[in-house]
Amino acid sequence: MTTAAGAQPWAIPPLFAQLVDDTSLLQPRSTAPGVDAVVTRYLGARDGRYGGLVGQLVCPVSRLAAVIAELARSVPARPVDLALVVDTGLGAVPKALSTAMSRSSLLTPRTVETAAPPDVDAVWLERVSEFVPEDVVAVVEPRRPERDDPEGTAAWLEAVRRVADHGCSPKLRCGGLRASDVPEAADVESFLRVVVETGRGFTALGLRDLVRTDRRHGILNLLIAVSRALAGGDVQGALAVTDGAVLAKELAALTPDAVEKVRALVPRCGSDPEPLPAAQLAELGLLA
Repeated sequence: MTTAAGAQPWAIPPLFAQLVDDTSLLQPRSTAPGVDAVVTRYLGARDGRYGGLVGQLVCPVSRLAAVIAELARSVPARPVDLALVVDTGLGAVPKALSTAMSRSSLLTPRTVETAAPPDVDAVWLERVSEFVPEDVVAVVEPRRPERDDPEGTAAWLEAVRRVADHGCSPKLRCGGLRASDVPEAADVESFLRVVVETGRGFTALGLRDLVRTDRRHGILNLLIAVSRALAGGDVQGALAVTDGAVLAKELAALTPDAVEKVRALVPRCGSDPEPLPAAQLAELGLLA
């Protein structure tokens, strides 16, 4: 495969292939870049030398028409993999999917993502499933409670389990506009233990850095945390590491089978890739 400019892209190790989604359009409109800037940047990254790192373009349903218009103007070399985020109610999903699928030369809907209450039940999940075709992944984010709420946290984890058992992909919000959007390490560990038990892959949202900074979780930390959760190891210890070289050494030691299992559980990380973390990965010896 070549890039739009005809240059050979760099090979991306399986651990990072199509890992990083662009979630710029989820930012508040007052601070988010324009749709034209996001689409231009996304296509440039996807078709560039490190395009193998690029995952889906995450788009709220309310901004789908603008994204389609910009893609039509840009004429992408191949369709864009799209994650549709429900922000106007579940009732808008069928029309949005129909619109997206009718523009198959421009985009391919891969996931439909929606928030859910902690007490989400089978009836609600079945309604979501009715709206989402079999070849599109339904991603559901049960609402996580505020801190210091053991009862609410238990209900959240049960909701995560119900989502996974129903065949949907749970979403873990790792960051956002509020401090409470960053889960405690104990909550991340509990979430990972659930998805490991169910064997259902999940989507991580709000990971802006490769390595933990201040209170924010890092992408590499999460990958190691998943690996340790699969092996029954120290998950919270993985989330606490702030030395990229230490994380890189552990990741580099993963066997091909371990990498496959990690990526089966965490196929995507939502981020705002400006720039893509390619240079940082290369500095850590994780990219050639």
